[in-house]
Amino acid sequence: MVNTLGRLGAWQRTALATPELAAGLELLGYGALWLGGSPGGDLAEVEELLDATESLVVATGIVNIWKDDAGTIAAAWHRITARHPGRFLLGIGVGHPEATSAYTQPYRALETYLDRLDEAEVPVADRVLAALGPKVLRLSALRSAGAHPYLTTPEHTRQAREVLGDGVLLAPEQKAVIDPDPVRARAIGRPVIAKPYLSLANYTGNLRRLGYTDAEFADGGSDQLIDALLAHGDASAVASRIVEHLDAGADHVTVQILTAPGADLLDGYRQVAAELLSVAE
Repeated sequence: MVNTLGRLGAWQRTALATPELAAGLELLGYGALWLGGSPGGDLAEVEELLDATESLVVATGIVNIWKDDAGTIAAAWHRITARHPGRFLLGIGVGHPEATSAYTQPYRALETYLDRLDEAEVPVADRVLAALGPKVLRLSALRSAGAHPYLTTPEHTRQAREVLGDGVLLAPEQKAVIDPDPVRARAIGRPVIAKPYLSLANYTGNLRRLGYTDAEFADGGSDQLIDALLAHGDASAVASRIVEHLDAGADHVTVQILTAPGADLLDGYRQVAAELLSVAE
């Protein structure tokens, strides 16, 4: 599975990841489409996107372990891969303590979930973990194909590669706004970053490890913090940030294009592909 992802992927909330978008991304040369927002337990959205494409990998970014039990997810994995072998990557994670009262002993709960997936014969090579800190990064190397960090920087990618070692998939997400005006770009990206992520302990804790302070989380995030988490400028500037992740040790970078309401998402992905795919192959 790792070798089929390519270097460049797209990340979108499930509600925006339409079959038309998936087909367009495939034509542009993207290797994978990652579905955010904890898609439903039957993973019908995954199957719909695979039905609309021929070679694109569809990945979950992520299935929340508190939302759907491992048996349900394993049954969906078997159903989908029987129809589309080698094209579904199961991303799982523990979500956030602010989101569920069931959030207790998350590391042990994740281990138990992986145990259940093992028992249901979901291969290690076909699953990845949402991982930010060293402990879960190490678990992702031991119990899955690798790690899918979200809301990170190239420096985090460098540190994550050191923890993971060689030969383990590292597939960070990168938010991007294609707009040469930094004020407009931040106005699009800041609300997405600020709410909810700058109020979630998993993310703020990781950003503190990277050297950011609580003062930079206030008022929707400082310009310095937003610029670290959001690639913006023309398509060349966005591509340069993606290359920074690749140079820092990422195998595959999954880009989340953010736009003003009503703008054409696929056009943003088209511009990035034109700048990057020849470099990223």
